[in-house]
Amino acid sequence: MTKTDRNAVRVVVAGDRGTGKSSLIAAIASESFPDTVLPVLPPTLLPADYFPDHVPITVIDTSSSLEKQNKRNEELKGADVVVLTYACNDSQSFSRLSSYWFRELQKLEVTVPIIVVGCKLDLRDESQQVSLERLMAQLLQEFKNVATCIECSAATLYQVPEVFYFAQKAVLHPVEPLFDHESQALTDKCVRALRRIFVLCDRDMDDALNDAELSDFQVRCFNAPLELPQIADVKTVVQQDVPEGINSHGLTFPGFLYIHNMFLRKGNPETFWAVLRYFGYDNDLKLKDNFLPVPSKTAPDQSVELTGEAVEFLNGIFRLLDTDKDRALKPSEVDKLFCTAPESPWNDAPYNNVTERTDMDYMSLNGFLSQWALMTLLDPPCTLANLIYIGYSGNPAAALRVTRRRSVDRKKQTTERNVFQCYVFGSKNAGKSALLDALLGRPFSNNYTPTTVEKFAANAIELIGVSIKGTRKTLVLREIPESEVSKFLSNQDYLAACDVAIFVYDSSDEYSWKKSRDLLEKVAGQGDLTGYRVPCLLIAAKDDLTPYPRAVQDSVKNVIIYLFLT
Repeated sequence: MTKTDRNAVRVVVAGDRGTGKSSLIAAIASESFPDTVLPVLPPTLLPADYFPDHVPITVIDTSSSLEKQNKRNEELKGADVVVLTYACNDSQSFSRLSSYWFRELQKLEVTVPIIVVGCKLDLRDESQQVSLERLMAQLLQEFKNVATCIECSAATLYQVPEVFYFAQKAVLHPVEPLFDHESQALTDKCVRALRRIFVLCDRDMDDALNDAELSDFQVRCFNAPLELPQIADVKTVVQQDVPEGINSHGLTFPGFLYIHNMFLRKGNPETFWAVLRYFGYDNDLKLKDNFLPVPSKTAPDQSVELTGEAVEFLNGIFRLLDTDKDRALKPSEVDKLFCTAPESPWNDAPYNNVTERTDMDYMSLNGFLSQWALMTLLDPPCTLANLIYIGYSGNPAAALRVTRRRSVDRKKQTTERNVFQCYVFGSKNAGKSALLDALLGRPFSNNYTPTTVEKFAANAIELIGVSIKGTRKTLVLREIPESEVSKFLSNQDYLAACDVAIFVYDSSDEYSWKKSRDLLEKVAGQGDLTGYRVPCLLIAAKDDLTPYPRAVQDSVKNVIIYLFLT
């Protein structure tokens, strides 16, 4: 079984006085029932070899007295899992779980798994039998982080080890990310992760796992092949409950889901997690960092870009998704692209609606590649993770590359970079957003909405020149809201990622010009101060409107001369 990444589990035991907290801990520590027990035990360590996962457990006892409430609260806030106890021979202590203890945990914002434990089972009156299944159902309706309910006896040692085994398991192999108790179904993220795993195992790409593929899956995850009779038994069980889970080629995706759901129904989330962890998932159902070898920048004025190999892969993915061959992706086709990722990274800012679209509002190939280039510029780990989610099977370390420093490029007057970022400054209503829209080929709109957060536009452009004719690059325009300039420039490295600073002003508004001039001087001064000097470009927008006085136009020339001299 694939090992978990955790190296310790901290269990905090709480409950009413006299419910058996300390006796439970003493019994697991000594494997015997103690004659006398301290009111509150010191921390107890269960060694790594106590349970099969080989992760040590620290058990923290707590006092139920009001005088020790602050200490108990601090321990509960630091818990990986909470064991809440009641006495099987005291119905009031059980009622207090809902009326007091769960309320306290909610007030403390404790969201870790909870194991509800009935102690002193040997003292319970047999006429007061409690259905644990009914108890579990009742608690889960109101408290979603209840992982398990169990009864035990420290006096007879009955199910004492199981209490702490379940507590450890709730941390190392949590059910919550996998299963939604309200809908009684696997979570969306879990289904997406399983879909990716299914696609990776479906080597012949026929949307079913044949016998050889099933056996290979078993070997990869559990180091043991499935024999043909075992495969036949699995198929029989699946076909009985999910007829669409089996077809003439083998186990379909609905059948694959059914098998993993069965692991949970049988109380074996560790088997489910063995599969997920083999394929690189953490407890949030995202790829673990050690599966993402993102290259590191050594200087702030470097950037990260897609390699040619990654771009070629993305071109192939676009062609695969573009089933009607219209060189554009419908929204449903883009959603299909990320059906094996935890979520689509392009649904929200800063990536939503920032690239070229067709007249039908479909994503063009230029827009598709520009979107990936922008995401790589802003968040390389996100790009690499999503490349892997959608099926990139090459060496992950070969998907991204770090560029040469911008300062070196400027000095040498050459560059091998493929993505260039321009910061767009200007006063409110100067025309900054219209400039971004123009890059994307969008029509001008008279509807003005002030920009309050950074906005982006990215598109491929053709460079025209003697030595670089026909070269395509990606241009990223990054609009900086006027109100946020000072905050952004307080970051000493903010200009490091900038290739050109653009200053837009309304050519019919003198105030707009003065504001852009002030911003230009501020940015130029920041560049001098930090060493990240950037070329500056002045753009007069709204040239169709009545221009402001000639004297102000002349001052533009003076600023250009000033920039040239500095």
